[in-house]
Amino acid sequence: MPELIQDIDAAVVRANLDSVRERAGASVRILVATKYVPDEAMETLAEAGVDLVGENRLPDLERKHERFASRFEWHFIGALQSRRVKGILPLVSLVHSVASESALGQVNSHAPDGVRILVQVNIAGEEGKAGIAPDELGAFLARSEVEVAGLMTMPPFTESPEASRPHFARLAELASEHGLRELSMGTSQDWEVAISEGATMVRLGSSVLRP
Repeated sequence: MPELIQDIDAAVVRANLDSVRERAGASVRILVATKYVPDEAMETLAEAGVDLVGENRLPDLERKHERFASRFEWHFIGALQSRRVKGILPLVSLVHSVASESALGQVNSHAPDGVRILVQVNIAGEEGKAGIAPDELGAFLARSEVEVAGLMTMPPFTESPEASRPHFARLAELASEHGLRELSMGTSQDWEVAISEGATMVRLGSSVLRP
């Protein structure tokens, strides 16, 4: 069980969010990852002006969505397991991590009207990491029967945000090549670099939730 963030303060979240929005610009959406947010603190996020949240696990998504459905726009940002797809899709407007043929097949079979997806690309070609290889992306996109809004990636772990720049730049190139608009890339560590390379959404957790 992950350690939840306790005593989340609306004033702190609002100040952090305002700071990020000012630096990110109006065209970039700020998704707050709520994996470590206790259920009761979701209302605090709404009070602080958070309007877009992302969950990683279906049980957490179901439980929080049941209580706070109308308070946020909901995205799924975790690894998309084929057996979970049917439960996830009715609760979200966008899935950030379609990364396999099996998951795509389930999405094609079960997606309700209005749901869009992002295809996860393994830009760095990391062994064992989820994502479609860049040279296989076109064929994968062609097999999607659901609207593909754009792409997402998780670059290799690094202590230096600048080290992620070439991976973000390559994802932007791929999106342009395939006529895709949305780019979900950048987390609390490297979001400013991601935005400078064209991110339209950044996924933030501790940098918004903690003082």
